[in-house]
Amino acid sequence: MSYQGPFSLDQAAAAFLDRAPALYIDGAFIGLEGAARIQVHDPATGAVIAEAIDATAGHVDEAVRSAHAAFEDGRWRDLRPADRERVLLRLADLLEARGEAFAQLETLEQGKSINLSRMLEVGASVDWIRYAAGLTTKIAGRTFDLSLPGGPAHWTAYTRREPLGVVGAIAPWNFPLMIALWKVLPALAAGCSVVLKPSEVTPLTALMLAELATEAGVPAGVFNVVTGAGAVAGSALTTHPLVAKLTFTGSTATGKAIGRAAVDGLKRFTLELGGKNPALILRDADLGRVVPGLITGGFLNGGQVCASASRVYVETPLYDDLVAGLRQALGGLSIGPGLDPQTQVNPLASAAQRDKVASYLTQARQAGAEIIQPIATPDQGYFVSPSLILDPPADARLVREEVFGPVLNIVRIDSAEQGLALANDSELGLAASLWTRDIDQAMSLTRRLEAGTVWVNSHVFIDPNMPFGGFKQSGLGRDFGVDWLSAYTEEKSICIAH
Repeated sequence: MSYQGPFSLDQAAAAFLDRAPALYIDGAFIGLEGAARIQVHDPATGAVIAEAIDATAGHVDEAVRSAHAAFEDGRWRDLRPADRERVLLRLADLLEARGEAFAQLETLEQGKSINLSRMLEVGASVDWIRYAAGLTTKIAGRTFDLSLPGGPAHWTAYTRREPLGVVGAIAPWNFPLMIALWKVLPALAAGCSVVLKPSEVTPLTALMLAELATEAGVPAGVFNVVTGAGAVAGSALTTHPLVAKLTFTGSTATGKAIGRAAVDGLKRFTLELGGKNPALILRDADLGRVVPGLITGGFLNGGQVCASASRVYVETPLYDDLVAGLRQALGGLSIGPGLDPQTQVNPLASAAQRDKVASYLTQARQAGAEIIQPIATPDQGYFVSPSLILDPPADARLVREEVFGPVLNIVRIDSAEQGLALANDSELGLAASLWTRDIDQAMSLTRRLEAGTVWVNSHVFIDPNMPFGGFKQSGLGRDFGVDWLSAYTEEKSICIAH
């Protein structure tokens, strides 16, 4: 398989597409003659550009046992923290140096703009690697005085944090490289070993990343990749008895199933799940910031962002001007394949996702919603026009459910209090934004918005140093920040009589 389109590919990206399908286990690619295959498509055309192994439970078992052996013999966890840090910094340098190949592969398999792939999937990922690398030397325990009766003259007590063991990591298809790294990095920094299962839609960059990690100095068996369907490979990973921790990003329904499996096995787990994220626009907001802010916050990566704005509540005095501004801004965007850096509207990741988003729009239209779609879509590829849904009926599915596409609901409100009530009226609580020039409103309403991250006068921006995760059914646990590694370690208390 290979890319046959009109754009020139980086030599390393083209060579990777030409490789035979394989899993990455124990520090090497493992080809499996006769194994079932999954086709990888270019979302811009629908053409098949590569194949990946559709791993079985037996393949997953091999990868987990490799990771477990690597953990038990201490080849990674027993390194000095400074040495693990040095390896991860080397990984960042290698990814930065070969970033164009990763960016092109990411765009080819996922559909997003090459500009986003360069800036986020590669550029931001390099920053995240370096941040996580710095945490390897910051793992710390505590000492404390005891009040135990009698016994010896002295007691000394302290805690230490120790790596959990094998981490089963399941990454989604919207940011395949970056979110995979968000799972692999804290595990490696803490001294764990990893088995990563990327989405079957976007398996390529995860495989290339594992090979790069080996080149950087991550020992064989510490970082393994199995590709395949969630129902088989994903299920086998979540239920494997040698997996100590699960980390998953994806839908709430799948996350609940993984959480149940984790509880059954008493595994530790972190879940970053869906969002139906509100943006509350007050009457004093600066439209010059709101319009471009919502274009980014609602339509970045075709709206395929867990934290993207999808519900806009705007006070009446700004409603008409906001709608007009968004319509004009969207109408000025160009549509086309992600490899064309001049396009701003690119295909969704798969035919299934395109059809899912289209079904939401069809149902809303049948329910009487007014839909503005200012851009015509190409005949081929998985495109959906950016869509504004004006005052949708309360019973429209896209009002309550995560669409995960370029769809923005805009609802007129009479007051900030009404908007707050509507914003919080959701089972999900991943993110929210507030747009105002009133500092009192900003300080008051951010406290009352039920979301794990609340932006003021921006939306969707995240940073390695800012914890990220959801309220309510948007997940459990937090990623990023100085405590990131805590979820990948166990706290052990040690009490010494002397």
